[in-house]
Amino acid sequence: MTPDRKPLLLMTPALLWLTGLMVIPCGLILVLAFFRRGIYGGIEYTWTLENIALVFDPLYAQIFLKSAGIAGLAAGIAVVLGYAAAYAIAAMPRRHQPMLLFFAVLPFWSNYLVRTYAWIVLLNREGLIVNLARWVGYEGELPQILYTESAVVVGLVYNYLPFVILSCYAPLSRLNPEVREASRDLGASGWTTFRRVTLPMTVPGIAVGFVFVFVLSIGNFVTPALLGGGQFQMIGNLVYAQFLTANDWPFGAALSMVLIAIMLGLLMVQAMVAERASGGGMGRG
Repeated sequence: MTPDRKPLLLMTPALLWLTGLMVIPCGLILVLAFFRRGIYGGIEYTWTLENIALVFDPLYAQIFLKSAGIAGLAAGIAVVLGYAAAYAIAAMPRRHQPMLLFFAVLPFWSNYLVRTYAWIVLLNREGLIVNLARWVGYEGELPQILYTESAVVVGLVYNYLPFVILSCYAPLSRLNPEVREASRDLGASGWTTFRRVTLPMTVPGIAVGFVFVFVLSIGNFVTPALLGGGQFQMIGNLVYAQFLTANDWPFGAALSMVLIAIMLGLLMVQAMVAERASGGGMGRG
């Protein structure tokens, strides 16, 4: 075996796996989006662009925009919290960092549904937060949190926050401390050093974390269904309803393909940001 062919051979199982379980299904969904729904459901194999045009109807476009707004807000909050947590972990002694990372990803040891239902227990009218407020002496009526957009954002941030912590921790842990020390030796304050040195060198991790949370959130249908209580729809719920309730697979496929196109576009932007940020190089500790 020649050295040039060895990497390709090692990649073959993964490529076959991705092709069979991702590329081919996505291709079938893409083709399905250009057919018609049958009168009684099912698929009528007549070529049409109606499903693609219907996606951009103001009604569905508004759902896309609302989904993007909620996903963007959740991703932004997750990046702020996750970066702060990753920065704190990276600043700790090396021997303590693995344990802290373990606690950061510990929620992943429980099922996603269990974690989401736990927030229902916390946010309902007789939940822990309300009882805690009463215990400290608050006698007023607390605002409704459960079954609102705020509850959905909280659930998304909580469930995807570990991804951001890990993606931000990687570049922070590789930063050469001598670079920051040189900045301080030259008279820069701690904030200036962070803003001019640390933050620019960790932009790739921030971009990865933001895109990761945004992509997972915009297509999520479990959290809006449980914590949103069906009070509003996100695009994931709409796709779910088209396939399993309305039995309109072609339109559901069209919605899915637009959603996939948005995700691929964001991943391309993230890759370009990471490439540009890494152009200046990154010091290693």
